[in-house]
Amino acid sequence: MANLIPFRGVLYNPAKIHDISRVVAPPYDVIDATFQQALHARHPNNVIRLELGLDEPRDSPGHNRYTRAAGLLKDWMAGGVLQREREPGIYPYTIEYRSPLDDAGVPPKTLKGFFSTVELEEFGTGKIYPHENTRAAAKTDRLNLLEACAANFSAIFSLFSDPKGTVVQLLDKSVNADKPRFEFTDDEGFRQRLWAITDRSVLQEIVACMKSSPLFIADGHHRYETALNYRKGRRARAGATQGLQPYDAVLMLFASLEDPGLTVLPTHRVLTTPVPPLPELKRVLGEACDIEEVPATQFLHTLRTRGQAAPVFGLALRGAPSPLLLTVKPGHRPRAGASERDRLDVSLLQTLVMNTLCPKESDLHALIYTKDDQEAIGLVAQGKATASLLLNPTKVGEVRAVAAAGERMPHKSTYFFPKPLTGLVMNVME
Repeated sequence: MANLIPFRGVLYNPAKIHDISRVVAPPYDVIDATFQQALHARHPNNVIRLELGLDEPRDSPGHNRYTRAAGLLKDWMAGGVLQREREPGIYPYTIEYRSPLDDAGVPPKTLKGFFSTVELEEFGTGKIYPHENTRAAAKTDRLNLLEACAANFSAIFSLFSDPKGTVVQLLDKSVNADKPRFEFTDDEGFRQRLWAITDRSVLQEIVACMKSSPLFIADGHHRYETALNYRKGRRARAGATQGLQPYDAVLMLFASLEDPGLTVLPTHRVLTTPVPPLPELKRVLGEACDIEEVPATQFLHTLRTRGQAAPVFGLALRGAPSPLLLTVKPGHRPRAGASERDRLDVSLLQTLVMNTLCPKESDLHALIYTKDDQEAIGLVAQGKATASLLLNPTKVGEVRAVAAAGERMPHKSTYFFPKPLTGLVMNVME
């Protein structure tokens, strides 16, 4: 079902860039304004200048961060900072990391995957499944960049089922583990490694293995939908063509659903708008939830433990003496036959809690999202937020079930971890 297309990747030239860690960046959508500035200052060839350039006071429709990115891409290719591979290939990739959910002393995990381009498919064909809703503003921004540069600088993160480990074993035996193309430690202390496979027989075998596997988008829904829109526009301008065109494919990182190195973090909701005082809040939420005060030292452990057996949310409230646990009462839990989406904790949170505390659209736009437990609690303690609602992580199997059912999760339901870095390998359309 997934039509992989090995491609001539564009990589940083080690003869020009001696420390690859200085020029890569996290995905654009996890970079705030301060870090964006820091990455621009880190190195004149940092990929942030292509992926997320800075606005300038005199910008115009004909001269802006998108046109500057296109100019830099052209210059870096011409000057040898970036080089296109001679042969089509795929690019195995590993991240050795520590999960924020793991206790101290737990050994690090390793996420294994590979980069390739894949033929775009409309949703609903049974080949590529989304699981989250998207918002228009982000797609407009990404389309402007794609129109200007005709390149994918960051990969969409997708998952495929490989219960026997066939694809991973093929990758492992086809590379020299001790001689990666790139190897470095990133800003978070994670070990990043990238290889290249260009052997045609191996590529054919991997492509054949992936043919029967549908893909589930883990991260990058905006970029995928943008690629579909870009293809539509290019086809309209080009008219009838023969065979696949460069704009018919998009860059992806593929990882196995069964990979023990895959982590899903919860995305907590931090409220900055007014909420009712504690007695009133207990009254309005008490119909659907049992509410219990928990000592701060036991809060997160109890949230995680109780969440194994029932839908439970954490609530840190400004001015409250202790954090609260909200356990959904049996009568408000999903009934038999409920949709996969409606079974999710994040869906229950939305209908039973968020709709009450954030009744207006403006309340939702004022939300802050974070994967960090301590940040969610700390923003309330520091007086920068009125309340924080903490979730347990969505399971990988739940994501697959929702996507396979043709449903979409609420906005910001999952945070797949770790994120593939931008700039390791790029798809610059030929």
